[in-house]
Amino acid sequence: MLGLITKVHNRVTELKTFGKDESGATAIEYGLIAAGIAVAIIAAVFALGDEVKGFFENIQSQLAPKSN
Repeated sequence: MLGLITKVHNRVTELKTFGKDESGATAIEYGLIAAGIAVAIIAAVFALGDEVKGFFENIQSQLAPKSN
C-alpha cells in the first residue's frame, strides 16, 4: 500500500512540475508574433502594391531613351 501511495505522490509531483513548465509557451508566442508580422507585410504589399508599381514605371519611363 505504501508503494502505491508513493507512486501516486510522485506522479502528482511530476504533473505539478509539468504544469509549471512554460518553455513551450515561449516558442508559441514567437510563432504568433512572426505570423502577425507576416500578415502585416502582406497587407502592406497589397495596399501599396499599385502605388509602388506606378512609381517605378514612372521612373522607368523617365530613364528610357527618347525617340526622335
